Amino acid sequence: MAVNKNALIRYKTIDKCLQNNYRQWTLDDLITACSDALYEYEGKDVDVSKRTVQLDIQMMRSDKLGYNAPIVVYNRKFYKYDDSEYSIVNIPVTDKDIKVMNEAIQVLRQFKDFSLFKEMDGVLQRLEDSVYASQKNNRAIIHLDKNEQLKGLEFIDVIYNAIQSKKVISVLYKSFSARSSSELKVHPQLLKEYNNRWFLLASYNQKMMTLALDRILNIEVENDLEYIDLKIDGDVFYKEVVGVTVLNSRAQRVQFWVDKKNAPYVITKPFHPTQRTIETREDGTVFNILVQHNFELERLILGFGESIEVLKPKKLRDRILKKLKQSVKNYSEMDK
Repeated sequence: MAVNKNALIRYKTIDKCLQNNYRQWTLDDLITACSDALYEYEGKDVDVSKRTVQLDIQMMRSDKLGYNAPIVVYNRKFYKYDDSEYSIVNIPVTDKDIKVMNEAIQVLRQFKDFSLFKEMDGVLQRLEDSVYASQKNNRAIIHLDKNEQLKGLEFIDVIYNAIQSKKVISVLYKSFSARSSSELKVHPQLLKEYNNRWFLLASYNQKMMTLALDRILNIEVENDLEYIDLKIDGDVFYKEVVGVTVLNSRAQRVQFWVDKKNAPYVITKPFHPTQRTIETREDGTVFNILVQHNFELERLILGFGESIEVLKPKKLRDRILKKLKQSVKNYSEMDK
């Protein structure tokens, strides 16, 4: 059950009041205490109604949040804990709680190599020590794909902070095709992950460019340069592409056939959100997507080998055919 922040503040406030056995607590007293606590935490007056606190007490008494708080009313007016030692913060962790928390820990640990999560390591360790100390040797049963040799992850923090604080950065960059590195003063807009690699979308000389983090050699923040925030919405910017390469061209319909064996895979894991099934045939399925024709789309298609055929448009079909012919030629030359 989801609980909002204000409700949690009220629960903790009521709990703290009822732990104080040196005072008698009326409903009005609890309402006032909750209002004061919300003002302290939120910095604004919050009108806590009588009905709200009554529902809070009812919720705390129930097992919906696992509290089962022994709240009783005496003299038809005052509230207290029937067990003077009770507190909602002292609820023991159940075996089910341990199992759920351990699964969450194992998932988060898959991100241990990412610098954004480095401060979480100590938190995870303390959580693990306190709720799973007796089961430290358990193996992880959830495994996420990651590249142990991936470079450039150390720049995520710098880039993230630069975007957040709206700072221009100077990037020393060496692409795969370049003979030497070059220095670029860019306005970072967005971090993007694709196919287990990280990319920076940035504005350079009033044009958008994509930089692979594993090709970045160094980054320095330029505090004296004015930053231009283009307010890029990633969902909108990458809406028409597979991958990270956005071209200055409009999206086109791509129709392709996938054989019977692989069609279920493409149905369950679409090439693109626009994917639609056009025709189901005895030998396979014909699909349709609306995308720009970029490098990642071609790589995706070629990755299916003989299991796929591009039907439309002719230009893309010809490009894929040309690459396949070159591939056959490569193998033929090796066999000579």
